[in-house]
Amino acid sequence: MAQVGSPLDLERMKSVAQQMVSSSKLTLEGKTYPVTRTSSLRLKTARFPMNGIEYQAIEQNPEKPSRWGKLAKEGHSVVQFRDLQTGKYVAVSIDGEVKPYSR
Repeated sequence: MAQVGSPLDLERMKSVAQQMVSSSKLTLEGKTYPVTRTSSLRLKTARFPMNGIEYQAIEQNPEKPSRWGKLAKEGHSVVQFRDLQTGKYVAVSIDGEVKPYSR
């Protein structure tokens, strides 16, 4: 179960999204985390810790009919953030601007 009220570090998420686009690794507080690709669609993904919880950042699939997919198809950089403990998506980064989802 997610820790209710555990704050999202939007600056950390912004850094993750920017690094995913341009690098094969994330560097956060002196530690590195690999940026890999999903097996099926070859989308970039990375796991990283934040406030004691492990999260996954996933590049948006531009073929999805969602509003995020449409933005990705138009050339915007869209990265979704998922809490791995609950499996729920908690935020999205669009061109470096992170927007948390309401709970």
